[in-house]
Amino acid sequence: MTDEPANEAQFLLCSSCFVDEGLRIDSWKHGIEQQGACPSCKSSDGKKLTKEHILGLAHRFFVSGTTVRFDYGAAPRVQCNEYHHGKSDISPSPWLKNDVKLIEDAGKIGFFHYGPRFWMFGEVEPLKALQDPATRPQIVERVLKDYPERTLAKDALFYRVRLNPQRPAEPDEYDSPPLHVVGKGRLDSAGFPVMYCSQDIDICIHECRATAEDDMYVATLKPARDLRLLDLTAVLKEDVTEFESLDMAIHMLFLAKSHSYEISRDIATATQFSMELSILLISACFAPGGVPSRPHMVFLSAAFTHKRRSTPKRIRFPTSLSSVGRSNKAVSL
Repeated sequence: MTDEPANEAQFLLCSSCFVDEGLRIDSWKHGIEQQGACPSCKSSDGKKLTKEHILGLAHRFFVSGTTVRFDYGAAPRVQCNEYHHGKSDISPSPWLKNDVKLIEDAGKIGFFHYGPRFWMFGEVEPLKALQDPATRPQIVERVLKDYPERTLAKDALFYRVRLNPQRPAEPDEYDSPPLHVVGKGRLDSAGFPVMYCSQDIDICIHECRATAEDDMYVATLKPARDLRLLDLTAVLKEDVTEFESLDMAIHMLFLAKSHSYEISRDIATATQFSMELSILLISACFAPGGVPSRPHMVFLSAAFTHKRRSTPKRIRFPTSLSSVGRSNKAVSL
């Protein structure tokens, strides 16, 4: 948005200005505590909002809040910018009309119905090629070639969470799943078990969909040696538009639902059989005392907040079992 000579730090609204409860909560969360009456509603109870706060509120509530997911990709129904100030074409719910007017006047913006670019709903050439079994191998080969490697030191730790294991003190409870139950995840397939782990325990809990009723156990694991990793979290340097971007294709693939699993499973198996990378090696590379005996690969879910995108992506490698704990009580094995 263009710079304006006005004082950007000036308080324009407060959280008490809004009728809609969602707007009130969001603006209270991001606003500034400041004594004195609001210049708009004259209340002294709300948190104050500058123009920057108001623009952020508009984007979170109306742009992010109207985002629609497609089979691949997503796009908002509503957008806003300064060029539409005074020319809004949306029809908000009756209780939102005054709130929308406040935001438009204070932020000098207008809201409009957004027609997304085609790449935003999956019209990305490498992604389309991945969906076609006849052209998928060529794109998978590009993935293996273009994405970089990184090394995980053998002293690095990561975690695996199990919910309600039958024998929580037994190391094999934290192994990859047995063959008769594989084929339901993003990367595992028939005859190809996958151990899903993360260096972030919170991600483990989220991925397990744990509830207060579950008995949750966490195993601390480490690789037996330095491991070469295929880093699918890297942002590729590409001199192409989004329509031809392999990076965008992989990003959308890992955000997609279960209809995409056939593709990601093919990438996983191709990485194992086409590259001599430890991440997908099925040989016994465990430390002394390591228990896992079934061939497996590890799917490490890594969070890179604000580095790449809001949704984490994944890295994979094999491991050895180090210790198991329930809640904050570790049990040495």
